Amino acid sequence: MSQLFDILGPAARHPQVTTALSLMAQGKTERGAVFTRQEVVNAILDLAGYTPDRPLYHQRLLEPACGRGDFLLAAVERLLAAYDQSGGRASEAAHELRDAIRAIELHVASHDETARAVTARLIAAGLSECDAGELCRTWLIRDDFLLCHLDGAFDCVVGNPPYVRQECIPEALLREYRRRFRTLYDRADLYVPFFERALDLLAPGGRLGFVCANRWLKNKYGGPLREKIARGFVLTHFIDLEGIDAFHSEVIAYPAITLIERPRVLPHNGSETIQGGVDTHGTTRLVKPGVLSRIEQLPPLVTALGAETLDESLVAEVRLGGVKHDAPWLLDGGAHLDLIRRLEHTYPTLEEAGCKVGIGVATGCDRVFIADHASLPVESACKLPLVMARDLVDGEIQWRGKGVINPFRPDGRLVDLDEHPQLAAYLQRHREAVVGRHVAKRNPASWYRTIDRIDPSLVSRPKLLIPDIKGEATVVFDEGRFYPHHNLYYVTTSEWEPRALQAVLRSSVAVAMVATYCTRMAGGFLRFQAQYLRRIRLPRWAEVPEALRAELATVALARCRDTIDAPVFRLYGLDGREAECVSSMALDAQVTAKNRIKSI
Repeated sequence: MSQLFDILGPAARHPQVTTALSLMAQGKTERGAVFTRQEVVNAILDLAGYTPDRPLYHQRLLEPACGRGDFLLAAVERLLAAYDQSGGRASEAAHELRDAIRAIELHVASHDETARAVTARLIAAGLSECDAGELCRTWLIRDDFLLCHLDGAFDCVVGNPPYVRQECIPEALLREYRRRFRTLYDRADLYVPFFERALDLLAPGGRLGFVCANRWLKNKYGGPLREKIARGFVLTHFIDLEGIDAFHSEVIAYPAITLIERPRVLPHNGSETIQGGVDTHGTTRLVKPGVLSRIEQLPPLVTALGAETLDESLVAEVRLGGVKHDAPWLLDGGAHLDLIRRLEHTYPTLEEAGCKVGIGVATGCDRVFIADHASLPVESACKLPLVMARDLVDGEIQWRGKGVINPFRPDGRLVDLDEHPQLAAYLQRHREAVVGRHVAKRNPASWYRTIDRIDPSLVSRPKLLIPDIKGEATVVFDEGRFYPHHNLYYVTTSEWEPRALQAVLRSSVAVAMVATYCTRMAGGFLRFQAQYLRRIRLPRWAEVPEALRAELATVALARCRDTIDAPVFRLYGLDGREAECVSSMALDAQVTAKNRIKSI
């Protein structure tokens, strides 16, 4: 690791950072390594313009996390072919190709395995063993891409950045990453700052091609990255790999191929709308939904994406527009987008219409804080009846009797344990587990608090409960009896009648909006998270006719979605085509999830 620490700045030489990197290099912490199938590698290299018919020996390619060489070996093959076609000589290759490639890999075993494979390929191309070893050592760098020094810009950056959640990154290293990269925002995975640094290393006219999780396109944590791209780059191509085996192992979130270009000249003329110096009316080409069903279909689709004439049966063009920090990028390419845009333009968001979206309590140690409500040995003022996702059965609450310890006063301050001896005694018996939580270590004086502050007044407030991962909108009414667990989102309202709102949120319209804004989990399950629920558009209650109000409340508990949809479609003024569109989207989400459940 000496090369690494010779070139890093003083902050990165901190002993804790050094230790964390050493552990990662030895594979003793989460690596997030997921290896890529060759069809995907070839698609990205083709879309990035890294093809043997071009003078690749005059270009520079970077792979930020080369792993076992899926991208690197394919790139080397193309580079050698281009060099040979130009009349290049093996005896000069070590000198003439030394700047053509840089590949970074921190993990020792993966780096060494890939280096051996690259060296062998260079020798097979006619290089001497000495020259092959020298060129390979120049090309491959055992280091952390997010911290290492790299000279110059690159014409092509390709790869499959690591999938590592922040919780799996050593704390000292995470602090250093956060100091360097503004896109490491909220709960962003490690691949997000890989995008940021790779984009910064692109030369004018250069292209970045990554295959990775598609969550950043819509999630809150992807906001800063989307803004960065909108202000200085162009998203040229997008391929959703939903249901496609893009990797040699199964992944939870659907991946996508993303091609991003740094323009040679930022467009700016009076006929275009410019935000942050970039033409926000540019288009992104994408493979239409439903076209790609097998990995073998990728080569002709890549050709169609790059063709001058648009094949509208295979490829669509969408306009992202704008650089608003929290706006998701809708790249579904379906006809429903026109309807979604109309609803966005016509109606306020859920919270603008007088509703509030929240999430239930996370304790950090459920085995201590959650137990049978009646038998929890604490003062009655220090426990609340808790409703959990498994309590929601057939549209109703079938409470299983759980309760949660509430260490907070109504004003939000922690209770004084001296004034609550039963609570104090119970927490002391479990002190080791409670103080071991991250929230307790961060706030030692408040060691017995839950991760989320509990507002006991929420128990008595009428609210709608919505579990996170579902194939359909499960929305259950709590008249004011329970506190929700963290796997439930809740909606309260100061204007809408709760039962009428329940009907709207159970409708195909709500499902279609969530399906548009959210990133699906493997199996097709929708994420009914707060960030997506807040984007649902809702007419103001004062504008809903009395007769329609009563009808909405009446159908709130209907088992047939068509029964719910009929008044909701009238509420939104949907015509026949629009109604058919949202019905189809909701049905697709429901069927996909049910098929997934049957297969498990």
